[in-house]
Amino acid sequence: MGTGRRHRLGWRARRAVRAAALLDRVVDSQLPLLTGLSEASRRHSADYLAELVMLAQAYRHYAAGWIDRRELDRRGRAAVTRLDQLRRERPSASPEQLTGLD
Repeated sequence: MGTGRRHRLGWRARRAVRAAALLDRVVDSQLPLLTGLSEASRRHSADYLAELVMLAQAYRHYAAGWIDRRELDRRGRAAVTRLDQLRRERPSASPEQLTGLD
């Protein structure tokens, strides 16, 4: 039961919501490309996209006030570390198999 009033977000929360939306657009634009990849490349790219989805969720949690800036920073650093690890483990692929993620 709400009061009918909209909660106004601060500038940090608005910026976090915009960052989450940007990450969502990146993921949405890459999903159709997965079908043209080999099984190994598709699985690897899906892992990469899943990390971006989880990072976007962390930004939304921050915007909602469920986590603080320190936790958002921790999750962001963990995502970057995992993305870097995935990049280094990338299965060998021919240039036509690459998505915009590489």
